[in-house]
Amino acid sequence: MSPHLHPCYKSTDFSPLQNGNIENPYCTGIDGILEAYHESLKTVQLYGPTNFAPVVNHVARYAAAVQDGSQYFILLIITDGVISDMAQTKEAIVNGAKLPMSIIIVGVGQAEFDAMVELDGDDIRISSRGKLAERDIVQFVPFRDYMDRTGNHVLSMARLAKDVLAEIPDQFISYMKSRGIKPNPAPPPYTPSGHTHHTQI
Repeated sequence: MSPHLHPCYKSTDFSPLQNGNIENPYCTGIDGILEAYHESLKTVQLYGPTNFAPVVNHVARYAAAVQDGSQYFILLIITDGVISDMAQTKEAIVNGAKLPMSIIIVGVGQAEFDAMVELDGDDIRISSRGKLAERDIVQFVPFRDYMDRTGNHVLSMARLAKDVLAEIPDQFISYMKSRGIKPNPAPPPYTPSGHTHHTQI
């Protein structure tokens, strides 16, 4: 998968948001993801139960196929905080912790987010059936904490973006280190064609 192509899914049935092709469910770049999201708003109906495990397992299948360090998968879940399959979701996260993937959960609305906090392994590493997750791969952020009452929307969204992505670098590096994957050599510096640099000593 090219770094500019991203799988796009609805949380209700995991079908592609943009192109309608389950065999090739990719969006091109961030603009493609946003377009898919806006298109989905016209057709998606939200309803229960809210099961996280199927979508976590779905992304885990992608991640399990590419464990050589060439790709890393990030699943973003936007939720109202209700979760119907907590035990299965914990198991999916414990299994996913061995794979090149991270999960970001953004909680919207005024619900109590105790279940989401439990999934975020910052304080207590998540476990399932007595098995501890190999590493913390979940970051939970409640959207309401970033609603700026003074009207500074740009600043509040910048804070949200910063905190949503805050744990990804460490989670990414922890996976690579655990698998002994070293970075590729840096590419040579870019030199525009026809121009050469002269160094005078």
